[in-house]
Amino acid sequence: MKSRTLINRLLVDGNPIHATSRIADVSKNTVTKLLEDAGRACAVYLDEKVKGVESKHVQADEIWSFCYAKAKNIEGAKAAPANAGDIWTWAAMDRDSKLMISYTIGDRSGATKREIMFHSASRVATRIQLTTDSHCAYLEAVTGAFSGDVDYAMLIRHYGNPTGSKGHESKYSPSECTGTAKEAIFGNPIMEDVGTSHIERQNLKMRMGMRRFTSLTNALSKKAENHAFAVVLHFMRYNFCRTHKTLRMTLAMAAGVSDRLWDVEDIGALVEAAEEAAPKMRGPYRKKSL
Repeated sequence: MKSRTLINRLLVDGNPIHATSRIADVSKNTVTKLLEDAGRACAVYLDEKVKGVESKHVQADEIWSFCYAKAKNIEGAKAAPANAGDIWTWAAMDRDSKLMISYTIGDRSGATKREIMFHSASRVATRIQLTTDSHCAYLEAVTGAFSGDVDYAMLIRHYGNPTGSKGHESKYSPSECTGTAKEAIFGNPIMEDVGTSHIERQNLKMRMGMRRFTSLTNALSKKAENHAFAVVLHFMRYNFCRTHKTLRMTLAMAAGVSDRLWDVEDIGALVEAAEEAAPKMRGPYRKKSL
């Protein structure tokens, strides 16, 4: 039990499998198995509990990462798995409680945008004001998911080259934002409340808190499934285990989804409950738990 708790704590804090294996002094297979079990259990719990959220303002955005190799390098990669390439994590956040109400992991197609919008619509209990960036696929997705019962606006950013950029030395420099514009799409959005700064700050937290999202390193996911499980654990900790400094409670408590502060031991209890509910293997070769 102590080993399982330690592994869960390391994984929830965003440590990679190799580092977790070294610190906990267990095999990589053990860590991977627990990552899968915890990810599945947390995904089920998030889907069951984070719903009926009485939100007023929701912000949606996406963050890029990759599995095995970047999309442009897949053609020359050796033994690349089926889901190798760019991976996008889509998320929708309640601006006021900071609760992550919905997430989807996939590509950057219109189908994935529809998935995150339809799932977000099923999570909220009230009419919301929604803000996204200006990606064209959002319009169709929001229209289909909310059927017009939403106040929707886009935050449009205009970009230019980094100041003083010359040649290859600016290869990894981000484009400079030269201006923004707010555009009401439908409904009656309050333009003063249009923005995506809170969800973008959450994206930064993901980059800092999960090694798999670190840019310009070899800390990448080898399997898309493990990448997804790590994201689920991050959102579980973010919603239920982390006390917000300003709100002085967890985000789930602020949104009325939970009535108590969670700890890593509670995540371990979810895994144990899922194992007990699963059919038991009979015979002398059944697996032993940690």
